[in-house]
Amino acid sequence: MQQYIVGNWKMNGTRAEATGLAKGFTQKLLEADRPLPYIILCPSHPYLDLVHALIKNTPILLGAQDCHHKEHGAFTGDVCAQQLVDVGVHYVLLGHSERRHGHLESDTLVQNKVKTALTQKLHTIVCVGENKEERTSGKAIATVISQIENSLPSDAKAELLLIAYEPVWAIGTGLTPTLEDIERMHGAIRHTLSQRFSGGGVIPILYGGSVTASNAKNILSLPHVNGVLVGGASLKLDDFWSIIEASTE
Repeated sequence: MQQYIVGNWKMNGTRAEATGLAKGFTQKLLEADRPLPYIILCPSHPYLDLVHALIKNTPILLGAQDCHHKEHGAFTGDVCAQQLVDVGVHYVLLGHSERRHGHLESDTLVQNKVKTALTQKLHTIVCVGENKEERTSGKAIATVISQIENSLPSDAKAELLLIAYEPVWAIGTGLTPTLEDIERMHGAIRHTLSQRFSGGGVIPILYGGSVTASNAKNILSLPHVNGVLVGGASLKLDDFWSIIEASTE
């Protein structure tokens, strides 16, 4: 399976910085001398159109960081899936822990967002992960499997789904689970997807949580790790490109 390297810029950057990163990645792409993974950039909403214009003639794909669960309407400040598609978005992140905890998004709300995104044929990256208390109490796998079961519509099309496992306690902290822990969790996720969905065995499973240029290669070499979701390092041209080059395909 071709791997995915996804850069989540979060609420960072200016127009000039977004331009510099997008141009830098496209130049690196032109200079590459090996097969590359899927590369997806997820800038803040104001810069989606800008980044799309800079990458539209390259293999780099555009992703968004969220969308509303309704197709349209009086929802001030929100963005719907149809609007994302209209500006060239192919992928959308949903259920990120910073949305689940900072905006109190429930599994039910995430599931409704996923339904709407899939209706617009968006490739949907559904984020799941346990917090520190759930990890230390031995409930990490149970928590993640519950989020998967309750955040994914039963009729979801496997070909449009991706799962991103992000242990909440590792995001932005510099901490990562052991390679054995990552392998165990991804194996449990794969088993759950295979049991629940026709074609669930080929749904990509990404790892996220303090992914860096130094640990990416080891993480990407693990069974059932089909890519990484990168936060802070995706804002640094050389670091993110080193992660891309660490992919196995």
